[in-house]
Amino acid sequence: MSAQAHHEPTAAPTCWCCGKAFPEHELTRLGAHPEVGVCLGCAIYLKRRATVQRDEHHPTPASRLRGGIDTARNAVIRRGWHERGPLAALLRRIDRFLP
Repeated sequence: MSAQAHHEPTAAPTCWCCGKAFPEHELTRLGAHPEVGVCLGCAIYLKRRATVQRDEHHPTPASRLRGGIDTARNAVIRRGWHERGPLAALLRRIDRFLP
């Protein structure tokens, strides 16, 4: 009898933030912890959270501007405007370029 190699299918890597599966090339690995992979959407979200936290500890005129933008962004999301018609497409496009 010969032993056949048992091959288990490898699971697609998942984002440590949202838990969704992504191809390896779509994940950003953390330098000191290469086992941690974060998708692009979550990386952008984490950057925004880090910026808010930094702004809270070190207020500047720019941080106040970013705070105003975040307040407006939260109001749009709360009202669901980012999911409705042509205005939604415009708001999502603008959001790509905001800090």
